[in-house]
Amino acid sequence: MDTTQKKSTEHFKITGSWDVKSKKLKEKYPQLTDADLKFEPGKESELLTRLESRLKKTPEEVIELINSVQLAKV
Repeated sequence: MDTTQKKSTEHFKITGSWDVKSKKLKEKYPQLTDADLKFEPGKESELLTRLESRLKKTPEEVIELINSVQLAKV
């Protein structure tokens, strides 16, 4: 297993209002469902895994997508 990939996802944290961010992600990626975007604090890795699978992207790409939404003005 690639430990570098694991480390990058282990330290990933969602900040701010997830409701707003999840709506923005859903607008950008209509294939995402409410179940895909369900998030519980402390369970970021589960969210990342669902989004990786649904969007067919790497963990790093998914983190980058979420970070870009987090940085966007809401």
